Amino acid sequence: MPRTLLPAGGIEPMTDVTHMTCMEVWGGNALVDNFVTMAGLDAWVFAKPFANSDVGGDVYYVSSCATGRITRMLLADVSGHGSKVAETASSLRGLMRKYVNFIDQTRFVQSMNRQFTQLSTNGTFATAVVATFFSPTCHMTLCNAGHPPPLVYRCKSGEWSLMQGDCIESDDVADIPLGIMDLANYRSHETHLETGDLVLCYTDSLTESKDETGEWIGSAGLLELAKSIVVTEPAQLVPELLRRIRELRPGNLQDDDVTVMMFRLNGSGKDFPLLLRLLAPFRIMQSLFRTHVFARPDFKLANIGGALIPALNRYWGTRGGNRRPRSATHMKSDVRK
Repeated sequence: MPRTLLPAGGIEPMTDVTHMTCMEVWGGNALVDNFVTMAGLDAWVFAKPFANSDVGGDVYYVSSCATGRITRMLLADVSGHGSKVAETASSLRGLMRKYVNFIDQTRFVQSMNRQFTQLSTNGTFATAVVATFFSPTCHMTLCNAGHPPPLVYRCKSGEWSLMQGDCIESDDVADIPLGIMDLANYRSHETHLETGDLVLCYTDSLTESKDETGEWIGSAGLLELAKSIVVTEPAQLVPELLRRIRELRPGNLQDDDVTVMMFRLNGSGKDFPLLLRLLAPFRIMQSLFRTHVFARPDFKLANIGGALIPALNRYWGTRGGNRRPRSATHMKSDVRK
């Protein structure tokens, strides 16, 4: 569907629709204005590369696991433009597919950091935010690598805030951009979402826009703008937020790539048909033959057993808020290997 670029550098709220299927990875680094629906979540993804180019330095991906219960979102701001970023986007898609069936996103983030560390000799690094949503328990785990913090809208209270959850890991050297330090640790934050809640991820073109005084609005200013918008129709929220940023000062959102990913908990995805659960192993095998990147299963009780026996999902839900990933020492040991 063609897009109409507006004189102010915006884009009409005219959205394509993508229905995510199991074992699928969707996204890239091109101009897009899409509505993506999947088990448990709806998503609105808007991306406009700098200077109306075909591709930009912002990379966005969404993946769905073999049973549809694990949804992962990646938004990365990669240094550079053009073919170099296109190659990086392709390799990130491969990593998304490789870890598509993992509830714990630790290995995925470690692999991204190792990849960018290898590319750092060419001056390539990235900020990124990774979020993994487990639909049976409505828990979202967030990892931030030097990226602006997401915003969350709680439907029950009707208020926006900076997304914060229980920190389930910490370290002295943590959350720096990918590719800066090989042994950097990335903390995970876990939060529970309810039907109708919104999570807004974005790149720094929004926070580095300027207010009437010429100062960057920052995450706090973006939060205040979001609070000033009445949340009635989520599909109109992102276009309205971008419009208000452009109106603050001439030149806003013109000097960099602009990407926004907004997710809404849609209330589906807690229960899956038996046939879908039984077919999950065959989808994994199909992925093995379709691509050289093998989407391995995550051999954990909640993932393998829960895919076949729904009661194990409920068991995981009662323990999900208290579980802790491996320690920072173990993470660093894995990286050295």
